[in-house]
Amino acid sequence: MSLKKIGKDLSILDLIAAIIYWGLTAGWIIFIFKLSSENGTDSSLRSSALLETIELLFGRGVFNDLLIRKIAHITEFAILTFLSFMAVRYTNRISVAGSYAESPVKIIKSDNEMYIVISLWLSLLTAVVDEYHQLFVDGRDGSIVDVLIDCIGIVIVLVIIRVVFSIYLKRLGKQEIRYDEIS
Repeated sequence: MSLKKIGKDLSILDLIAAIIYWGLTAGWIIFIFKLSSENGTDSSLRSSALLETIELLFGRGVFNDLLIRKIAHITEFAILTFLSFMAVRYTNRISVAGSYAESPVKIIKSDNEMYIVISLWLSLLTAVVDEYHQLFVDGRDGSIVDVLIDCIGIVIVLVIIRVVFSIYLKRLGKQEIRYDEIS
């Protein structure tokens, strides 16, 4: 039995990577909700402190409190999307025999598309629940506009992942394996 494989189809390294990425994903979601649990005053103080630091680096007038908050939303959900994408990717790679490629029903046409769709839904669901949660926090309010701003971070990361994956395959001289072409 080698370090790489347990049995004939289970990859221990992919299992470890999946556990790590799911742990990081869960931790990041908890971090997002912790920030959202701050009352309005504490949240404003945090934004003001960050704005002061940024003004020291870039000068006054470049950013304002509202812009800092919106950039924070985009960044939080960009990171969440990347972490969840990697978690889903490594989860699917744990066992070749149990992967989506072996599924009898394939609505999605490739593994990469599946990773993108699942991480999109997980991140979007987190954004919606996070804004709903803020309705119950003193001095905070939930906003559909903030969910849409979160979506900017989500989409940016997924587009980057898709482009990088396409460039990677092109450099290898390969094409993406699509399930409708396997039959």
